[in-house]
Amino acid sequence: MSTSPSGKATAVMKTLNFYLSEHPAIVGFRWSHPQCWGSTWSFLVSSIALYVVVSIFLHLILALLLRRGQRVPLGPIPALHSLTMTVISATIFAGLLLSAAAEIKETRWLWHRSKTPLQWLLCFPLGTRPSGRVFFWSYVFYLSRFLQMLSTVFVVLRRRKLVLFQLFYDAISTLMSFLWLEFSQSFQVLAILFTTLAYAVMYGYRFWAAIAARGACLPLVLNCQILLLGCILVCHVGVLLSHFFTGGCNGIGAWFFDSLLNGAILLVFLNFYVRVYLGRGRKRDKNVALNDIAPSCSVYCAGDEEHSKIFKSY
Repeated sequence: MSTSPSGKATAVMKTLNFYLSEHPAIVGFRWSHPQCWGSTWSFLVSSIALYVVVSIFLHLILALLLRRGQRVPLGPIPALHSLTMTVISATIFAGLLLSAAAEIKETRWLWHRSKTPLQWLLCFPLGTRPSGRVFFWSYVFYLSRFLQMLSTVFVVLRRRKLVLFQLFYDAISTLMSFLWLEFSQSFQVLAILFTTLAYAVMYGYRFWAAIAARGACLPLVLNCQILLLGCILVCHVGVLLSHFFTGGCNGIGAWFFDSLLNGAILLVFLNFYVRVYLGRGRKRDKNVALNDIAPSCSVYCAGDEEHSKIFKSY
């Protein structure tokens, strides 16, 4: 007996929904130090410190052993890393979207009189515990931050440049994702959805640029970053309003720290954007801006000589 295409599609959707939001490991997840790998403060601090030390050490060793301008060939490794990050980001996005919808459907009876679904996404009720579907995907997102750190290693090996801003960005993003879990911070659902969607686009574009043997375009990458940070900051305003007008949001202390760091990162990107795109007549300022920030943006780009030519053309 044959199955219609619509029936097959429905069966596939049910299977995906089960493995992304209804699997017992997802539904029964609980953030705890004994059960979750990497869930202690000592692990977080030591791993970030190791990341910074290894990056600096690798940069210094290459400066001593290799001639100026000589690069380490990595072959298809960066492209495979981009593909892996694309798949992981898309999976987290889909899983979290389905999980958030399921959580809202199952728990809405508890808070429907005081909150709307959007307000729940912005502001977890006080006393929220880091368990269940949403926090499972938040944990996966936290683990993916360590995989993302490899991008800095690739930049050091291929371009012989160590960008302090990139070290700061990776360390802070890892710290923030840890705080989301540790303090059941409000707003993390939307933040992860925005971030994984942007990363899926950027890393997917980087993978395509790598296999097509052409450099990735800086404006696309930079615009994605600014749009991502802009959306996150707009939602931060919503969290603040919800905190004062709906009886309080869980993890507001961690949220305050998070908002300050996101604001600082957005100012850096906006400063670069204004100096490059709105000050085209001031060539000296453009060159200075590119020297300051372009290497860190290149973490999301691909290509070698072609990529450098694209940067210099702006």
